[in-house]
Amino acid sequence: MNMSTPIKPARLRGDRVTMAHGGGGKAMRDLIEEVFTDVFLPPGSEDQARMTSAALAEPGAQLAFTTDSFVVSPPVFPGGDIGKIAVCGTVNDLAVGGAQPLWLSAAFIIEEGCEFALLRDIVASMQAEADKAGVRIVTGDTKVVERGAADKVFVTTSGVGVIPAGRNLMADNIRPGDVALVNGVLGDHGATILAARGDMALSTDIQSDCQSLNGLIEAVLSAAPNTRAARDATRGGLASALNEMAEAAGVSIELDETTLPLRPEVKGVCEVLGLDPLYLANEGTLVLFVPEDEAEAALAAMRATDAGREATLIGHAKAGPAGRVTMKTLFGGLRLVDTLVGEQLPRIC
Repeated sequence: MNMSTPIKPARLRGDRVTMAHGGGGKAMRDLIEEVFTDVFLPPGSEDQARMTSAALAEPGAQLAFTTDSFVVSPPVFPGGDIGKIAVCGTVNDLAVGGAQPLWLSAAFIIEEGCEFALLRDIVASMQAEADKAGVRIVTGDTKVVERGAADKVFVTTSGVGVIPAGRNLMADNIRPGDVALVNGVLGDHGATILAARGDMALSTDIQSDCQSLNGLIEAVLSAAPNTRAARDATRGGLASALNEMAEAAGVSIELDETTLPLRPEVKGVCEVLGLDPLYLANEGTLVLFVPEDEAEAALAAMRATDAGREATLIGHAKAGPAGRVTMKTLFGGLRLVDTLVGEQLPRIC
């Protein structure tokens, strides 16, 4: 007797989304069930997810909540896709604040004509990354818009996590003398998207650094319990993240150009196009500040994880002037590293 799970008959017709799939009827239900809920397996069928966690009952624990929208073009690129970025970006926004991510929601704006195959790939990618990060996608929504009103698919994710009692990762905790660490190379995601768009005939083997960082942060906090603050260097890159942190803490930050981890390929792309790699987006790179006497322990903990094998010390916090970020250049001078004005590259996440 064959006890295997019976295969459900396919109900979706054709290979692309139509306006009927957003109309609230059977076609919409077929799309949601066959593409989304059969993979995500959310609890129940109500309009809200009802979740419990023992972590929330701990005295002093705090609830953390974040939301973000993703419109990256192209939606699939070397090293990831819009679904993977949606999960990683939301997990990382929680994790750099000290939260342990638990649950995500996922809402999709789908353009008429979008291929079912693309949606299935995106959903599978999201579920795989959620499993890797230890989070669950528990609720969501779909909307279909007319052809030309979007670009295949946009994704909005919200995330809920718990900050354990006594944990406080905030930029205003940074003190003069603290050291700045990054977990890996800079600018890979921005350079990957540039090449993937094909507008400039760039040929490169660079892949996006898109990855979830909650495991790495937990490892660092165990090894260096006085870690001050963390920030993921996404839009605006490392430079913008450091400027925000320096301003919040009322310190200055000095980088050392000789220690910045950059691939030769990224340097080459930036030189050809006149871009600064400090401002290129990352999707799996963070900067964190720790007391100097915990720097070696933090680096060792980072390098013991897959996401932090290339971790390095890149600079120090100093007493002033408040909010200024500078970089000691290869030639021994100091260069001002200001906040990004405008956008080097739109739709990178």
